[in-house]
Amino acid sequence: MTNGRWIFLSALALTSALAVGRAVAQGAETVQDMLAAQIRSQGFTCDKALGATKDTARSRADHAVWVLRCSNASYRVSRAPDMAAKVEPLR
Repeated sequence: MTNGRWIFLSALALTSALAVGRAVAQGAETVQDMLAAQIRSQGFTCDKALGATKDTARSRADHAVWVLRCSNASYRVSRAPDMAAKVEPLR
């Protein structure tokens, strides 16, 4: 194999590996992590997201309702497209 071909194949393999790694890293974020980041950006405290369950009774099309459990509190998070989340602390 010539040097040019070897370099080309090595670069192609590296590029493919980086693309797969980037896709895996982007898909690694969970719903609970996304919800925790969103409520933190709105001024609520969520030290560590422990879990999130969808409240199917309250959810509708284009309006998802989740119960987010954090290490320090629990929240009901209502999300609609292109709007800030409505966050209700639970006891």
